[in-house]
Amino acid sequence: MVSRPPAPVAVVGPTASGKSALGLDLAERLGGEIVNVDSMQLYRGMDIGTAKVPPAQRRGIPHHQLDVLEVTEIASVAAYQRAAAADVAAILAAGRTPVLVGGSMMYVQALLDGWRFPPTDPAVRARWEAVQAEIGVPALHARLAEVDPAAAAVIEPRDPRRIVRALEVIELTGKPFAASRPGIGAEPRWGTRILGLGAGGAWLDGRIARRTAAMFAGGLVEEVAALAAAGLRRGATARRAIGYAQVLALLDGRLDRAGAEAETLRATRRYVRRQRSWFRRDPRIRWLDAAGADPLGEALAALGEAGTRPGE
Repeated sequence: MVSRPPAPVAVVGPTASGKSALGLDLAERLGGEIVNVDSMQLYRGMDIGTAKVPPAQRRGIPHHQLDVLEVTEIASVAAYQRAAAADVAAILAAGRTPVLVGGSMMYVQALLDGWRFPPTDPAVRARWEAVQAEIGVPALHARLAEVDPAAAAVIEPRDPRRIVRALEVIELTGKPFAASRPGIGAEPRWGTRILGLGAGGAWLDGRIARRTAAMFAGGLVEEVAALAAAGLRRGATARRAIGYAQVLALLDGRLDRAGAEAETLRATRRYVRRQRSWFRRDPRIRWLDAAGADPLGEALAALGEAGTRPGE
């Protein structure tokens, strides 16, 4: 028998590094359940473009925080944190191992470090949204850069929701946006052991290119068209997901198919650079070779579980 109670295992790292496959292997080996930490996999119907593991390929392993939002709803880090923490607690109470899988940076850190979120004020937010509507997203980002250059440096100019949120927090707290965000803690919540999948740029870039091509060949355009009919364009967060935003531009005649695929590839590469930069700052992560011959064996060795199977 395992001599210690189960502690969660987190599998993080950049897009296309193999997190889902390793998460399934670990959950199967450790007797666990998977908790999704990918913000876009929260959405029902956003399957192909998020590389969501199909139900038939989940090996009978329970998955949590998948398909919990409609595309018209707003994904919230705070709401996710509450729901996912409850899932982790329930899995632990059942004597099983939570396996947290995903690469959404803020979602990972909010869950593992128990972030407390800065205040909100609907009136202040509405005022900044009105300014944004009047002057445009790039101009509002420039205004953010004037009052908080550090925040503007990490918030993309094409992310209107986060720009507005940063300006709201700055106004409410009188401090830079970063001052309201907790840093990396000394000990992850629940004693979680964090594994990161890393690999050389050429290997990962090839994986990203092949996955992007496979998504378009496998029905991404048709998936987005169906979601558009269900209100995707009204979704403040879902419509900006990588791949979905580019296909919406294709459906609206602003890009052709080749352009939509090329823009998706470029956006994915940009996002991967941000993921790498973010996760490299966390000294608690034990890095594994995603391109290696045996990521599961390396992961189990890192966890000290190489000789342990569920029920042994």
